[in-house]
Amino acid sequence: MAKRILPPNPKTAAIVALSFTLVLYLVELIDVILPANLDHGGIVSRRLSGLDGILWAPLLHANWSHLFSNTVPVLVFSFLAMAAGIGRWAVVTAIIWVISGVGVWLVGPGGNTYTVGASGLAFGWLAYLLVRGIFNRAAGQILVAVVLLGIWSGMLWGLLPGNTGISWQGHLFGALAGVLAAWLTSRGDRRSAKAIPAPPGGNLGV
Repeated sequence: MAKRILPPNPKTAAIVALSFTLVLYLVELIDVILPANLDHGGIVSRRLSGLDGILWAPLLHANWSHLFSNTVPVLVFSFLAMAAGIGRWAVVTAIIWVISGVGVWLVGPGGNTYTVGASGLAFGWLAYLLVRGIFNRAAGQILVAVVLLGIWSGMLWGLLPGNTGISWQGHLFGALAGVLAAWLTSRGDRRSAKAIPAPPGGNLGV
């Protein structure tokens, strides 16, 4: 399963990816309708009051344009990241979610700046997809990584500072978290794949 390219149950994976994206749209719609500004639930760097934004920031977006720009990467990358099953995807997503958020909280912009958006997740999933084939020694996954890199290579510029209003910190730490998630999960797969030694003079089978 570790070397799969597509999810074992594509229909279920598509439903999960679409459902997550739908949640993002519903949250943005509620933010537009309500008088309260939900974006103030984002991450405020180096402030204890902004620490809980790590939980909410990926669900919030500055405006519809911000959400539209994240939609296709979120759909595609989250779907492909379910190649080892939804349980594995949940673990990978949790690692990216927390590490990218903590990174923003530690080194993000100061002042009263609120950092929001699912792009940290998108960069994390992309990085996970780019390196998992190397850790898994899977030629098919490496080929997919090359294709993804060819299509979305422009996203890599988002890892660098310089674009006003864009959280390169969230992108960078999301990508680093994706690499870490790929390494941890592939290491776990290798451990579980080790043969269990048979007892002396006996067989494992019955």
